[in-house]
Amino acid sequence: MKVEGANLKETRERFVEQWGVMGTKWGINRTMAQIHALLMTNPEPMSTDEVMTELAISRGNAHTNLKELVSWGLIRIVTRKGDRKEYFEAELDVWEIFRRIVQERKRREIDPALDLLQNCLAESKGIKSAGGRAFHDQMQSLEEFVSFASKMSDRVASMPHGKAMQLAMKLFG
Repeated sequence: MKVEGANLKETRERFVEQWGVMGTKWGINRTMAQIHALLMTNPEPMSTDEVMTELAISRGNAHTNLKELVSWGLIRIVTRKGDRKEYFEAELDVWEIFRRIVQERKRREIDPALDLLQNCLAESKGIKSAGGRAFHDQMQSLEEFVSFASKMSDRVASMPHGKAMQLAMKLFG
């Protein structure tokens, strides 16, 4: 049994490390992704101190990233009767994790880009020069595409898991 436990620990550590690497490619910092992976694979909620120890990170780094994960809705705070510490547990439903990440990335990335494009479009509307018209036309094309992407993101994120899978099978199957 000892070999199995050691193997699980090594495998889990490798997963946590690689989830951190993948997180940077998805637009979140490595530590935030590692904390998410750690909590997602731990059978019990963990305290800030436990997260710090497991990942060898500072209290400030742990606190900041735990707070951010809570704001994304990827983890939640759990309290234990008679214990003043906060504990954290991860959302485990994979579809729900996907939905929350899509919603948060849209809010942080797509929505500001769409606002910028709409402002540029409005400000360049009356420009008569060839360069001004070309700029306006390009802003219009970009705004239409980003607006479409935004609507699709909202649509997919609001779908129940089963319907989303059916749609994916139709599109990619």
